Amino acid sequence: FFLSQELGNKTKGKRQKQVCQIVLDHFEQQYARELGDTWIHIRSVLTEPLCWQYAVLLNKFSQSAELESTLCVRGYRPAFREPLPYLPSSLQCYISRTPGRFPAQKHQPGKLKEYFLLNAASLLPVLALEVKDGEDVLDLCAAPGGKSVAILQCASPGQFHCNESDVLRSRWLKQTIESFIPDAFINLVTFSTLDGRQIGDLKPELYDKVLVDAPCSGDRSWLFSSDTQQASLRLIQRKKFPPLQFQLLRSALKALRPGGSLVYATCTLSKAENSDVISLMLNSCNTVTPVDISEMAKAASQEFTFLGGMQQHELLVLPAKGRAWGPMYIAKLQKM
Repeated sequence: FFLSQELGNKTKGKRQKQVCQIVLDHFEQQYARELGDTWIHIRSVLTEPLCWQYAVLLNKFSQSAELESTLCVRGYRPAFREPLPYLPSSLQCYISRTPGRFPAQKHQPGKLKEYFLLNAASLLPVLALEVKDGEDVLDLCAAPGGKSVAILQCASPGQFHCNESDVLRSRWLKQTIESFIPDAFINLVTFSTLDGRQIGDLKPELYDKVLVDAPCSGDRSWLFSSDTQQASLRLIQRKKFPPLQFQLLRSALKALRPGGSLVYATCTLSKAENSDVISLMLNSCNTVTPVDISEMAKAASQEFTFLGGMQQHELLVLPAKGRAWGPMYIAKLQKM
C-alpha cells in the first residue's frame, strides 16, 4: 500500500472546492433558525473540505493483514470501540482523527476490492437495521451502494433486493457490489430499477428489514454545486423531497412483513426531510410504531456528535471538528 504514502502530498496538491454562495445563503437562513448557534460550528466543518474525514470499511471477502497493518501505522483505529446493541464482528471499519482520505482502489474485473471509503456515519443506519443471517432485506434506494456493501459485511440475507430507480445509478450500484462480493454471494442479490414508491404494492409483505436511504438535499454536495443555475434549481425543487420521502416510507411499510422493521436515513440537516417526515408517518399510519435507538447513540457518542433533544427513535449526526462525520439522520420504525 505504497499509495498511502502519497496521501498527504495529494491532499495538499488538490485545489480546494469552492462553496456555492447561493446554497450557503439558503442554508444560513434555514439552519440558523432550526439549529441556532450549533449551525455556526457545523458550517465551519461543512465549508472546509480539508478538515473532512473518511472511514475505511474493510471487505471481509478480501481480507488483507497488510492493509490492517498499513492503517494502524497511519494512525487509524477501529471506529466502534464501545459495545453497540448490534455490531457483528465481521464489520470492520477504521477511522482516523486526522483529516484526509486513504487512496481509493480502482475497479478491476475479476478482482475484489479490499476496502470501501465512506463517511463513517453511513454505517449507523446499517447498524440500526440489525440484519441477521437468513432475513429477507430490501434496500429501497440503494445507489451508490455503500450501505448495501455494509449490510453484506454484517450478515448473509436470505434474499437481498437492491433497488435503484435511476438506470445509470443502478449500473454503478451493481458494479460497486460486484467489486466487493464473491460470485457465490452475488446470486443472493436481486437488482431492480423500479420506482421505489410502487415496490410496496408490487411486493407486499415480502421483507423482514427495509432500508430507506431516501433521496434528499445532501448538504455536503449541494454546498459545492459548481453550476449556479443547477444550485438555484435544486433549491427550488427542495420542497418536493418531503412528499417523495413520505411516499417511499409508505411503500417500504407495505413491503414489510408484520413485525419487520425499517430504517429511514438522509444526509441532510433539514427538519422538513427528517423529523417532520417521520412524524407524519407515525401520525398517519396506525400499523407502525417507533423503535428506540438511543442506546446505539449512547454507545457511539465517543466517535460521533449527535443533536440533543431528539426523540428516542431518531438521531442526527452533526459534523464537528475532529468528528467530521455526517450529516446523517436516522429513524427506526416497526410494522405491527
